[in-house]
Amino acid sequence: MSFTLSLKSVANTLTVIASVGIAYIGVSYLIDPAGTAPGFGLPAWPHGDAAAFLNIKGVRDVATGITCLALLLTGQRRALSTVMFAFTLIPLGDATVILSHGGSPAAAFGIHVATAALVAATGFTLLRTSTPSGRTEQTSATGSIQAS
Repeated sequence: MSFTLSLKSVANTLTVIASVGIAYIGVSYLIDPAGTAPGFGLPAWPHGDAAAFLNIKGVRDVATGITCLALLLTGQRRALSTVMFAFTLIPLGDATVILSHGGSPAAAFGIHVATAALVAATGFTLLRTSTPSGRTEQTSATGSIQAS
């Protein structure tokens, strides 16, 4: 008996991993912002009342994960692939900010650029396993046009 994964299964698995992963990071920024922030890669982070900015990052990360899971669960694979490609800009932007503010190159590349690569690969696999919405096909038996 051989075990093979379909590209669709790979895309689904990558989506779930990325979505749950970013939502977990978001929850971490909500529950323990001061404990989570040092792992981001910047040399300094907000303290005191200014630490609320870390909670904002948490909310956005949770919303990002939920958005991707919602699109996956509703079967919107093409829309999800587009969202994944757009969301690739988030970790690339994070890496750019880290590098331009004297942060850790290891975190910039090892965490954020690697995340961007995972998100882009996920977007690509989703695109390969989706069909364009609103595409029409002509049936050979009746000659009528049907939306697929």
